[in-house]
Amino acid sequence: MSVVCGNCHAILDASNENLAIFQRFKGKTDKAKPLIPLGSRGKWRGAVYDVIGFQRRTGNADGESFSWNEYVLFNAAKGFRYFTEYNGHWNDATPATALPEEQAFGTKYLGKTYKHFQTVTVATAFVLGEFPWQVRVGEQVRVADYIAPPYVLSSEKNANEVTWTLGEYVHGKDIWKAFSLSGEPPKPTGIFENQPSPARVSMGEVWTAFALFFCLILAILTVNESFAQKLQVFFDSYRFQQTAGTEASFVTPIFELKGRTSSVEFKTYASVENQWLYLNYALINADNGQAYDFGREISYYSGSDSDGPWTEGSHFDSVLLPSIPSGRYYVRVEPESEARFGPIAYQLTITRDVPNYDLYMAAIGALFAPAILISWRTFNFEQLRWAESDHPR
Repeated sequence: MSVVCGNCHAILDASNENLAIFQRFKGKTDKAKPLIPLGSRGKWRGAVYDVIGFQRRTGNADGESFSWNEYVLFNAAKGFRYFTEYNGHWNDATPATALPEEQAFGTKYLGKTYKHFQTVTVATAFVLGEFPWQVRVGEQVRVADYIAPPYVLSSEKNANEVTWTLGEYVHGKDIWKAFSLSGEPPKPTGIFENQPSPARVSMGEVWTAFALFFCLILAILTVNESFAQKLQVFFDSYRFQQTAGTEASFVTPIFELKGRTSSVEFKTYASVENQWLYLNYALINADNGQAYDFGREISYYSGSDSDGPWTEGSHFDSVLLPSIPSGRYYVRVEPESEARFGPIAYQLTITRDVPNYDLYMAAIGALFAPAILISWRTFNFEQLRWAESDHPR
């Protein structure tokens, strides 16, 4: 419909066999040099296209002017398609094949919902090459963008008609490779309206997956809890006072761990008050001498200061030994403390086959951490995206 002379930049009417001039361009050409030279040829989406036209459009939003570039591509069998570029962000656009259905907060196209992003009036500032419509410098259209990243559905409305195009976010490097262009494409700056989120998944998908795995962990815990014996196999009370030259260690009576190989829980209670008690434990198999050594400290302190009462530590301690075979066992106990503390009473309870709740909490934490991280990245990205729209969040 239109051809723009590369020398004088006059716009010619291609529908007129005499190529009548219907507009002469008076602007400067060095400010709108195409990044993709006209005449470039490349294979894109399975077909060979020629770049035949270029235009720059400008607009104003919230008192700030902006502009973007559009390239017209042509294939004799496929027809026309367009590349658009704004601050290094590229879209591959084609004419819509159906009329979108307008909705309260957006529009629906081929079963997919698009949210309204921005509506602005733009003008054609510079043109070069061939166009399938009668292009004119200074011509204004009302552009409305609706997004469903990585897609953007755009309408252009003038006094006579409304046209719709569907764009898909693409990377400049792919265009440069397809059209064998020299150098590198401009690096993207900022976040574009239909730029895909780096998280690649929505927060809804993340938390749905979290909920499914959380339920699975709870189910496994429930099954484990129902089959766990939680059988108390030993209990006794003791009294200890640190005395120089006195052997404080002792062994308990023999007790039996029955059933399959499973955990053994040691629970200790000590009546410490601004004191500490350290216990060297060793669970020893009475038949083969296999020993499981570990130490536990119990301390409890309390007081008050300018901020009020405070406490530190606990009277209780619990530790779980995993995978202890069945058999006859006893415990060697070596208590330590300070003589100035005086006598300290403590109790030891040993229970067979107790579920390791820490493992389940760790598993839930391992699920929760990436869910929070991905959600934060997605939320922050979307906040920055929509800050540029008519509906800032």
